[in-house]
Amino acid sequence: MATAPPAPRWLLIENRAGWPRQALSSLQSATGMERALGDEVGRACRELGIRPVLIRRYGRYARADLPPAEPGVQGPDEQSGQLGRRWGLVDCRVGQRVVRWGQLAADEQLLDVLAGREVGTVSSEPVYLVCTHGRHDACCAVWGRPVAAALAAAYPERTWECSHIGGDRFAANVVTLPNGLFYGQVSPDRVVELVEQDAAGVVVPDLLRGSGVFIPPVQAAQHFARAAGHAPSVDNLLPRTVEELPGNRWRILLASTTGPITIELSAHFDTVNARLTCAGSSPTQIRRFELHHLTN
Repeated sequence: MATAPPAPRWLLIENRAGWPRQALSSLQSATGMERALGDEVGRACRELGIRPVLIRRYGRYARADLPPAEPGVQGPDEQSGQLGRRWGLVDCRVGQRVVRWGQLAADEQLLDVLAGREVGTVSSEPVYLVCTHGRHDACCAVWGRPVAAALAAAYPERTWECSHIGGDRFAANVVTLPNGLFYGQVSPDRVVELVEQDAAGVVVPDLLRGSGVFIPPVQAAQHFARAAGHAPSVDNLLPRTVEELPGNRWRILLASTTGPITIELSAHFDTVNARLTCAGSSPTQIRRFELHHLTN
């Protein structure tokens, strides 16, 4: 619980090749300054609070990642071309949820998208992201691709594989947009149920990592409130006040359908003598939240 990284807004960039280790390094500049363009897009995203990820349809490649092409040999993305690929801009903030799609004539156009000069077309369809970024951590490809396959079979137009979104130890990771919910340890036999609940405006608490719209203490407060029996609807338990107290403690007021809830909790870091991901190291630290008071 409470492990969703901050992601109130998203920039989705279609990628028709294997995942690079760093997502924005794949951007192609007309001037040949790929690194400069990637850095510029990344900087603009950070300033705007936008999370950039690469996306691709399931099944384009038999393997999770592709080796670099040999010199002088066309790679898959060169053969198919990247022109005409899609971009998506998603706002997950409460009261502002929207998904917009457009097409790229050139990667530099992403700067116009971020600046609001390209607004795209509003879509009413949700977007489902499944992390399969094997070059970042093999666990994401091993566990993510079967989940992407099951989800794409049911909802092919809504489903995208995506590059790294954080929390490799929770693979398979799924993000539902525009609700902005992160789910972890999702299995192929649960993923369709999960997205159908999401479309109905209901969270699935036992798989939920948290909402990227809110900071982790708020995510933890929402978890404790749901565990106490409060309704698991997406728009229930919205924070009204967040007060940081001494000693890594917080007092959070949530608005519930049954009235306001005050929750006091604290954060702790535990050392774990184990590798939590395929590419992880040992020992490592994980954050844990402890509930102290919950008052209706």
